[in-house]
Amino acid sequence: MDDTREHVLSGTRGTITAHEWPRELPSHIALVAHGYGEHLGRYAELAAVLRAHGAAVFGPDHQGHGASAGERVLIEDFEDVVTDLHAVADLARATHPGVPLVLIGHSMGGLIASRFAQRHGDELAALVLSGPVIGSWELPGRLLALDEIPDIPVSPAALSRDPGVGAAYAADPLVWHGPMKRPTLEAFAQTLTTVGESGDVGGLPLLWLHGADDRLVPLAGSRVGVERLNGGELTERVYAGARHEVFHETNRAEVFADLIRFLDGVLNDAAHNSATRSA
Repeated sequence: MDDTREHVLSGTRGTITAHEWPRELPSHIALVAHGYGEHLGRYAELAAVLRAHGAAVFGPDHQGHGASAGERVLIEDFEDVVTDLHAVADLARATHPGVPLVLIGHSMGGLIASRFAQRHGDELAALVLSGPVIGSWELPGRLLALDEIPDIPVSPAALSRDPGVGAAYAADPLVWHGPMKRPTLEAFAQTLTTVGESGDVGGLPLLWLHGADDRLVPLAGSRVGVERLNGGELTERVYAGARHEVFHETNRAEVFADLIRFLDGVLNDAAHNSATRSA
């Protein structure tokens, strides 16, 4: 899609680059929060699916990621990242006033999206979490217990059964291929606790997508967080054999179909409720 746009916003700790895949007269806005060490450009296929479904798609490169400012992969407080994401939501709503907003977060973006929903859930029509870092994620604690963080990057093979996904990830200069940083790990640990202790999202429709063979963010640990976050409107899809990035998996057509089916239900219910209130 060669008509993508970039917006440079003032973030909490430097400039944030927000990406837009535009759509005239959209039926909804999809706000996307990417994962650790990557950038929103890796979500072009998801954006194309969403735009074909009627969405205008927006999302930032988080601070220290992609084209945004900051030391690479350094996040000292995820509350700041949530605030930056909210600024992109404000941009999207100003561009398309009155249009329902759905939030999609993957991995670290799932943690950010969960906290966004706790802080600003009344602004959302739905929340979608893909392989979310919530609940009992043990990696930060294990690494913080070490005197020195080992220089072990994310394995490209852990992302998808599609070898092309891993190869593109390994060759991407905007992806961080170095070690995790102690302040970022400390911020992960703090925000996992904050999200776990800050209540559910009430009646907000929630879709949880996860690969059964996700070794980066194991299914069982995320389930703990999803069950705490769920306010009673949960749809769950677990994909046998799938690894961490279900939007890049070999069965992504199935994943996209599940996502669109969920969004159709949410948007149709919202339209019906709006019509009922107007009657």
